[in-house]
Amino acid sequence: MSWHPEYRSSKFRHVYGKAASKEKCYDCVPITHNVHDNHFCAVNPHFIAVVTECAGGGAFLVIPIHQTGKLDPHYPKICGHKGNVLDIKWNPFNDFVIASCSEDTTVKIWDIPKHLLTRNITSPKKELLGHVRRVGLIEWHPTANNILFSSGYDYKIMVWNLDTKEAVISNPVKILDAHKDVVLSMSFNTDGSLLATACRDRKIRLIDPRSGTVLQVGSYKSHRVNKVFFLGNMKKLFSTGTSRWNNRQIALWDENDLSVPLLEEDLDGSSGVLFPFYDSDTHMLYVVGKGDGNIRYYEISPEKPYLNYLMEYRSHLPQKGIGMMPKRGLEVSACEIFRFYKLIPTKNLIEPVSMIVPRRSESYQEDIYPLTTGAQPALTAQEWLNGINKGPLLVSLRPGSGAVNSLPQFLEPEPLLKTTDMSQNQGWGGRMPLGNMEKPSETEDSRKQLKVEEELPKNEQMCFSDGFDIFGCPPPRTENELLQMFYRQQEEIRRLRELVNQKDVQIKQMELELRNLCTDTGSY
Repeated sequence: MSWHPEYRSSKFRHVYGKAASKEKCYDCVPITHNVHDNHFCAVNPHFIAVVTECAGGGAFLVIPIHQTGKLDPHYPKICGHKGNVLDIKWNPFNDFVIASCSEDTTVKIWDIPKHLLTRNITSPKKELLGHVRRVGLIEWHPTANNILFSSGYDYKIMVWNLDTKEAVISNPVKILDAHKDVVLSMSFNTDGSLLATACRDRKIRLIDPRSGTVLQVGSYKSHRVNKVFFLGNMKKLFSTGTSRWNNRQIALWDENDLSVPLLEEDLDGSSGVLFPFYDSDTHMLYVVGKGDGNIRYYEISPEKPYLNYLMEYRSHLPQKGIGMMPKRGLEVSACEIFRFYKLIPTKNLIEPVSMIVPRRSESYQEDIYPLTTGAQPALTAQEWLNGINKGPLLVSLRPGSGAVNSLPQFLEPEPLLKTTDMSQNQGWGGRMPLGNMEKPSETEDSRKQLKVEEELPKNEQMCFSDGFDIFGCPPPRTENELLQMFYRQQEEIRRLRELVNQKDVQIKQMELELRNLCTDTGSY
């Protein structure tokens, strides 16, 4: 079975979970008592949002991520819903925008101020009206900006385009009417071209999110699915549910064949739902049980046995919900590869749990931090609606690094050589203007530059070939985007100056060698 491997070499075999100290937890947080099977928590590098108890409607708290310790009982809430809040999700491309859905059949979009909240927020930025029954799930599109999916108890999934000026949107751009019961889970593949759903009718559906066409339906009698999740670019789906004997169960499916699971395994006899989380950078899968304090984690491989058990984080404090920090918010100096935020309602506590790779060195560990999804959208909403698919824009987690192309493996070598003439192109972000073609008289200089480029470390080449492209990014629309672009440009200019200085040193060395050679020749 997956938890009895003979021997496997893996850099993640010894990953362990480390709970935060009492001072770094969030105490006295009135966590919701709702029995809905959702995370009830959303996290980004600036804030942690958690659904809370509120009289006379639904509310949630937004707490600055560094404001740990005891929470003021009169701390302001976001309380514009008339029914219980069932799900909250941060915009992946704007850390100050959050979506919420509720039993009052609405979806609301909120702007969170950058300063500390001083009063309750009751007026949303946008209100989405379309569902006729309560809305239980919301999901942002992973690569397109301002595209939101919502699922309600009217069995419909609605696609919303938020790139409009209207404060109240009543007409979704698409309604996916493919389900005959309540949708329990939604998940996108990496570029957002496929949507997987788990339904209360025990079926897994693979849907084209633009047309609403059902591409595949998976129904397996011995596996009653609750949650389904795309495993990145592995072309596989992972689901959690129960067996016919009501044991908690996990299953792995081939994306192209949902008739029979590739793997099926019973875990235990508990009754709480299992929440799956997948890290496509490390190929690690985390399974978090609702109602218990355990977090099981596995490593996914493309070949059999597919699922390799690593270890289990155990705690006596049961979690009601769980939040996950995006990779760009992790502490890379501590070799932290994942971070959970456990909601513990018995103690009114939110406890961060870090998954750490034990390393002695405090330097940046490039092998456990490959390029990861950044905070810039790859597409506009209209581009995605027009049928364009594009993978996420990737960033390096190395301190001081900027965004790179979403498909670095397809970069051609020609721009790399052109970027070496930095004395003429400091204002172009590492790209030559089209008019500056190489002249025949510069052939010898370019050969020297090629030699210098070959002598540079490999990571420096990647740094410049993947540098900030002022032409490839859309113009900034918000203050946050403008600041990010400014910092990336400053970082690129600093790198180009370093390269120019290195070339100046090389030129001086070559001049000195030439002078010595002339002197030696003259002496003979």
